[in-house]
Amino acid sequence: QVRLVESGGGSVQAGGSLRLSCAASGIIFSRYCMAWFRQAPGKERERVAFISPGGVSTVYVDSVKGRFTISRDNAKNTLYLQMNSLKPEDSAMYYCATNGLSYNCYSEYSKYWGQGTQVTVSS
Repeated sequence: QVRLVESGGGSVQAGGSLRLSCAASGIIFSRYCMAWFRQAPGKERERVAFISPGGVSTVYVDSVKGRFTISRDNAKNTLYLQMNSLKPEDSAMYYCATNGLSYNCYSEYSKYWGQGTQVTVSS
């Protein structure tokens, strides 16, 4: 059974930082593309960043470039999202996800999802 469990969300003031974690089980984590998505109330879900299985390739949505960093520790089966210089518009539920593949990371299709962790940034 595949499980993705996010943690690390919370409330922070603008300019602050948070580090999200996603613990994976039931999959061979090191083989799969991984991603972080977010969805705010009344808005479409967007992919914030993704990372290749080995961690060499990362891609970010323009709005978080230079502020967020996606990384992974394959020995710990854990995905991370370091979020710095947070803005109120970053407030959303954040989800980790995987397409369950070792290729086609650019595709936004995701087969497995976590339950999400809430991030709230106040001005």
